[in-house]
Amino acid sequence: MNQQLMSKKVSVIIPLYNAEKYIERTIKSVLSQTYENLEIIIVDDESPDNSVQVCEQFTDPRIKIVHQKNRGLPGSRNTGIRHASSEYIAFIDADDIWLPEKLTKHIAHLDSNPDVGVSFSRSAFIDETDKPLGIYQITELEDITPLDILCRSPIGNGSAAVFKKAVFEDIKFQDNLYGDVEDYYFDDNFTLSEDIECWIRIAVQTNWKIAGIAQPLTLYRISSNGLSANLQQMIDFREKVFEKAYSYAPEQMANWIKPARAYHLRYVARRAITVNKGAVALKLICRSLMNYWPIVIEDFRRTFETIAAAFLLCVVPKPLYEKIKLFALKKIGNLQQKNINKDKLREAS
Repeated sequence: MNQQLMSKKVSVIIPLYNAEKYIERTIKSVLSQTYENLEIIIVDDESPDNSVQVCEQFTDPRIKIVHQKNRGLPGSRNTGIRHASSEYIAFIDADDIWLPEKLTKHIAHLDSNPDVGVSFSRSAFIDETDKPLGIYQITELEDITPLDILCRSPIGNGSAAVFKKAVFEDIKFQDNLYGDVEDYYFDDNFTLSEDIECWIRIAVQTNWKIAGIAQPLTLYRISSNGLSANLQQMIDFREKVFEKAYSYAPEQMANWIKPARAYHLRYVARRAITVNKGAVALKLICRSLMNYWPIVIEDFRRTFETIAAAFLLCVVPKPLYEKIKLFALKKIGNLQQKNINKDKLREAS
């Protein structure tokens, strides 16, 4: 990468709460970036474990630890943005990992596309021991619309994207939630779906484009705690997202609400399958189809997979189900890898 591009600084924001087990690996993955002109802002959200002590063992001068009273994930990101001094902003959750070339590729992508404000990568799933699960988040990379974000969440997760700081300047709002008027970018009222809520505002309220890189540059951790999220809460908070979007885009949301709700119900059904709640998953996928039956045509493979997995989970003995699941995941992973390779070749041409 040329020196002119390397002169542009990146602020990497790491919200920190109960991540003692993983935070060292996460920080090392940021420090190992081939793009070295960065600052790391670790926002201690009043973490009750030894996470802060682990962070304090690092002596790299690019690391800064900011302490605050507990505000949750969106509040930590907001604090990080307020402290950021760079032209670019990236987030990584305290249990995820970046590949070494991630920032280099994103900064080059953003710099060569002046109208792109959000550059995201695909993600590879890993388990609690850093072992690759062989499956990926595969999404569209170009021509991302607000409806795409509502239905399929192309960015995928909070550790996948790098932003031009100007994007956050364009969506910021002021509020007094903690005794002082402050600038906000993420909405602190959302403890779930906070990413989607923010990305929808970017897509609807600004002219910035959102675009992706084919390569999986983020290793997204699937942990047992992450899988145990309350399914009804996931539905309730997404409804809050819809309600807020209605307040500034009522005509668009009137057209978007049915598919958006259907795709999210299908997503929650897949989460129910992951925690072995087959009957719940079947009810959720039925609700999804009742909201918007064309989901079957628009995304047949994933909808069929969800219905089949929920049904098998209800009727097949657990040992046999696990064997079928492992076989299916291997096939899906191989197919996803082929698609990634095709997109990488297309990207390079």
